[in-house]
Amino acid sequence: MGAGDEDDDDAVVAAARAGHESAFAALVERHRGELRVHCYRMLGSFDESEDLVQETFLRAWKNLGGFEGRSTLRAWLYRIATNACLDALDGRARRGLPHHLSAPSDPSATLPPRTDIAWLQPFPDRLWEPVAPSEAEPDAVVVGRETIELAFLAAIQHLPPKQRAVLILRDVLGWPAKQTAAVLEGSLASVNSALQRARATLREHLPERRLEWAPSAEPTEQELAVLRRYMDAVERADLAAVAALLAEDVRTTMPPYPMWFQGRDTVVAALAASWDPDLPGYVGRFRMMPTRANGRPAMAGYVRRPGDAAYRAFAIGVPRIEDGRIVEITAFHDAGLFPAFALATVLPPAQR
Repeated sequence: MGAGDEDDDDAVVAAARAGHESAFAALVERHRGELRVHCYRMLGSFDESEDLVQETFLRAWKNLGGFEGRSTLRAWLYRIATNACLDALDGRARRGLPHHLSAPSDPSATLPPRTDIAWLQPFPDRLWEPVAPSEAEPDAVVVGRETIELAFLAAIQHLPPKQRAVLILRDVLGWPAKQTAAVLEGSLASVNSALQRARATLREHLPERRLEWAPSAEPTEQELAVLRRYMDAVERADLAAVAALLAEDVRTTMPPYPMWFQGRDTVVAALAASWDPDLPGYVGRFRMMPTRANGRPAMAGYVRRPGDAAYRAFAIGVPRIEDGRIVEITAFHDAGLFPAFALATVLPPAQR
């Protein structure tokens, strides 16, 4: 950062300290996106991540007089955000997915949604950009795709809040141990111990191919083709075509419904029960639209139920594809998520 940039920031800080809210907004708004991702990692909730960013800005405004410039403004905001998240997590159960709670379900299982459970939520790609640091902002945080993927988010939810914070600050953001200890008001020894325990737990809960967590690449054309064929097969209610795209040990979940299915035959049997118009469990016909979530290609599903002319928001599906087959689909059955993905909640009959 050049001297001119530092002088400009100092002037804005001085104006904010003088009580100019517009100056304060200009100071902190440029960090909103990365702080939202940080809070999302900590909480596993897209909805709550925005609330915690607002809480971070409120705490920063109230304590701006305590910002002495010994660290960068970004680091100071991350410190506030981390502690706001730890306060929010105090005494609360971790967020999870159905397969964290029970054994696989029978394909005939029809359990009601569980609204008493805090479920993991997806994050829309449009609200973050993996931008590299610039000359003007050399300490900018790069949002790596691998550290926002659903598998990673699900794994770190198994960590106690303090360990989660240490892992994110040290391994995701690359903070030194001394700086991390200062944020968490702990010793270097306690931070290093927490990091070792967190890494061990993470290895237990990551997919087998991610035991050594590595940066993920952009999806291949093969992966995109598999996803296109899958969406087309769903729209046609073609069970054979769907089955051909699924791995033998595929896992599907659909929070807030607690049941989940393991294995191609079981998944296809569950779909058959909801796609057959002659069966009581018939859901309706689907339309699928591509989107992106958690750094990967995803799909938005709309359903036209019997007697309804329109297709209505049904679920945001986040698949995991390996070796040309779908190995996992997490479908978040929540129409309230669609606006965050800049998606309509209702499609007219002719729109695809």
